[in-house]
Parts: sequence; C-alpha cells; structure tokens
Amino acid sequence: MADAVARVLEQWRRELPDVDVSPVAVVGRIMRLSRMWDKEIKDFLAQHDLDPGEFDVLATLRRSGAPYELTAGVFLKTSLVTTGAITLRVDKMDAKGLVTRVRDDADRRSVKIRLTPRGLDVVDHVLPLHLANEARLLRALSAEDHSHLAATLEGLLESYGDTPPPVGT
Repeated sequence: MADAVARVLEQWRRELPDVDVSPVAVVGRIMRLSRMWDKEIKDFLAQHDLDPGEFDVLATLRRSGAPYELTAGVFLKTSLVTTGAITLRVDKMDAKGLVTRVRDDADRRSVKIRLTPRGLDVVDHVLPLHLANEARLLRALSAEDHSHLAATLEGLLESYGDTPPPVGT
C-alpha cells in the first residue's frame, strides 16, 4: 500500500512528466511526518499540563546538569527561539512553579533560568514517558533503519549549519 505522497508523485508525473518531482518523495514525507508527530507530541505533553516549548525548557535545563540553570543568553543560543518568546515561556513556567529566575552572583546584570524542585520532578517524571512515546512513533522502523535514518538526517541538518554552539558559550 502506498502513502499519500506516492499519490502526489504519481499525479505530478502524469501532469508534468518532464519535471523532476523526486524531491517531494523526501521533503513531502518529512513535512507530513513532522505535522503528524507535532500533533502526537502536543497531545501527549498536554496530558502532563505541558506544551512542547515548556518541555523543551525543562529538558534543556535538566540536561545542563546541576544546578539545572542557564543564563538567558546561553539558553537562547541552545534553543533557537527569540528573546520575546523565551521571556513569555519562562513567565508562564515561573507562574506554574517549574522554573525561576535568579540573578548571577558574579554579574548582577545577568539572569539565570533555573529549574525549581517541582520542575525537576516534572521533567524527571515526563522524560521517560516522552521517550517511550517517541519510540512508539518510530515503531515501524527496524533498529538498522532507525540508525541509518538518524545518520542521514544528521548529515542533512549539518549541511544547513544546524550545529551546536561551542561548549562554554
């Protein structure tokens, strides 16, 4: 059985046989999966009173290591969101008791975003469930296909310059 993109390709090949529509085979499928997975992940996180942006903040702070805090500047570099977006997100999460803002002892002008004990509990509870949900989304792939796809996508992202900032920045 073919997927919806196969039908699109068939239609384009019939209507424009001289045009190379092969990029749709990859880009179209990635875009469709992205929309499907975005909904699945939003629905899953909503069950835990989180949205994807909030979970991203929690996970970013958690993987930064104790004391689970980052300056706003470093956070912006790692999350690729705008200053306004991060401010609104942190305000909302602060109101929920998940994070707090603290002044840097070394530089009072610098503000750090820190997980609260409640935020740490939430991320430690939700992360394993989130990972199991992501594994469910990939269940159709063999271990070999999973590994190959991950490496292929990594190379594609690197080709667009999607690489992490240097350590310590």
